[in-house]
Amino acid sequence: MTDAGRVLVITGAGVSAESGIPTFRGEDGYWRNLDPAKLATPEAFARDPKLVWEWYRERRQCIRNAQPNAAHAAIAKLAQRAGDLLLVTQNVDDLHARAGLPKEKMVQIHGDIFLSRCSRCDWRAELCDAEERGTRNNSGLAGARPSTGPNEHEIQQTDLPYCARCHALMRPGVVWFGEQLPWDEVRRVEDYLGRGACDLVIVAGTTATFGYIIDWALRASTDGGQLIEVNPDETPVSTFATQRIHEPAAIALPRLIDQICNP
Repeated sequence: MTDAGRVLVITGAGVSAESGIPTFRGEDGYWRNLDPAKLATPEAFARDPKLVWEWYRERRQCIRNAQPNAAHAAIAKLAQRAGDLLLVTQNVDDLHARAGLPKEKMVQIHGDIFLSRCSRCDWRAELCDAEERGTRNNSGLAGARPSTGPNEHEIQQTDLPYCARCHALMRPGVVWFGEQLPWDEVRRVEDYLGRGACDLVIVAGTTATFGYIIDWALRASTDGGQLIEVNPDETPVSTFATQRIHEPAAIALPRLIDQICNP
C-alpha cells in the first residue's frame, strides 16, 4: 500500500449524476419545464420563493433517495491512503460524506442543500431543515450560536420557512448564480494550497466552467504534480492535464485509485 502524498480532488455534477441526481445542464436537468439555472438565483427567490422552495425540497428528496456510487467510494478510499487530501466539490449533496469521506477533508464550495439560512438576518445562522433532517442540530454549524440562537425545531414549519430570530424568509444554504463563494470555504482551499504543491490532482465530473476550478487545479499541480482529468468530454482543464481519462467517474476512478494505492 502506497502513501499517495498530498492530493487535491475536485468533483462536479457529473459524479453525482451517476447516482441519478440530475445536473443543471441537459434535458434531465429541467424541472416542470423550467431551467434550474434560472431558479437558482436571488432574483428568482425574491420573485417566487414558494416555487424555489418547492424545487429545492424535491431536489433534497431526490438526493435522499440516491446512494453514493463507486466514484464516491473510491475517493473516500484515497482519502484513507493519502498523506494529506482535500476534496473540493461543487456538489451540494451529501454523497461524499455518506461514502465515508470525513468532513474535515471536504470543502463544499457551493454550499450544502440540506442546510437553510436566513435571507436577511445579520446573524445568518445556518439552520438544519427540521422537517427533513430532524436528527441534526445547529450546534456545530458554521455561524451558529448554540447557546443563544434558535434551534432547528423553532423554525416555523409552514409552506415557507421563516427565521426564528428576525422572521425573514429562510433560504437554502447553497450558493446561487451571481453570488460570491463562501469566504470561509475559499480560505480552507487557499490554506491547503498555501502549504505546498500537490503530488496529485484529480479533476472529475466537472465542466470546469468556473475560473477558480482551473486556477486551483493548476496551482496545486505546480512543481511536477500530476493533473489527471476524468471526464467523457473535453473541458477547459483538458489542455493542462498530464493524463486524460475519457470515461465516467464511477467507471474510471475505482480503477485509477487502485493503481495509485497499489502500484
